[in-house]
Amino acid sequence: MFTFLSLILLAHAISPASSQGKNIFLLAGQSNMSGRGGVTNGTWDGFVPPECGPNPSVLRLAANLTWVPAAEPLHKDIDVNVTAGVGPGMSFANALLAYDPSLGVVGLVPCAIGGTKIRQWVRGSFLYDQLVRRADAAARGGGKIQAMLWYQGESDTVDEDDAESYKGRLEKFFEDLRSDLLSPSLPIIQVAIASAQGPFMEKVREAQLRLDLANVKCVDAKGLELGLDHLHLTTSAEVKLGKMLADSFLRTRPRPLKNNAPSRFPNYVGGLLH
Repeated sequence: MFTFLSLILLAHAISPASSQGKNIFLLAGQSNMSGRGGVTNGTWDGFVPPECGPNPSVLRLAANLTWVPAAEPLHKDIDVNVTAGVGPGMSFANALLAYDPSLGVVGLVPCAIGGTKIRQWVRGSFLYDQLVRRADAAARGGGKIQAMLWYQGESDTVDEDDAESYKGRLEKFFEDLRSDLLSPSLPIIQVAIASAQGPFMEKVREAQLRLDLANVKCVDAKGLELGLDHLHLTTSAEVKLGKMLADSFLRTRPRPLKNNAPSRFPNYVGGLLH
């Protein structure tokens, strides 16, 4: 069993040389990416599903830009003005490694902040600059940014002008980020929102579902279980979402990550993890 002591030893073992080959994923957006699974009235219940448990091959970029063993809540030192709980990041990483344990180290870079609108992510804003800074820090030492996972939009359902402008603002954000990361074809997997803070959810969802940019995929969260606040995904829903995001990422690959993976991992069928 992977013990807490093992986590500590792993943290001390991490060095620039060990980051070679790291597969880096940016986690950005608002609260459902940050994670509110298991949070009620500002308190997290502490429950970590097996799919979200620590893995010696999964690291997290902490707020101080150092790599540490990943553990829930992933955004505990990033989304600091609220209580973070379970999000989709750990189940995503563990699903990838279940598909192919020889994939190597998965590096998760939490950047999501609850309650943020898309205009707060415009180039030059605090959130945008923090995302780029953390992405650059993560890639030092030979790691490669494989994709960004993006879940945001609930806050843009309150005002009709925000909802109407959402598609253009989202496209510009994605294009600017790719340009500034010097990765014009960076895969981006966005989540179509399942809940809203206002009456214009369908306008935002339509913008997300109809976005037509190369290498931008959309995973629809509609139908996943919501908590008592009817806004945030439950823990089990976050686990499912992480697996859906992993499925979508694997579909972006031109070939299996490892040529012998389908025969070694029969649960990977037609691009889907079962």
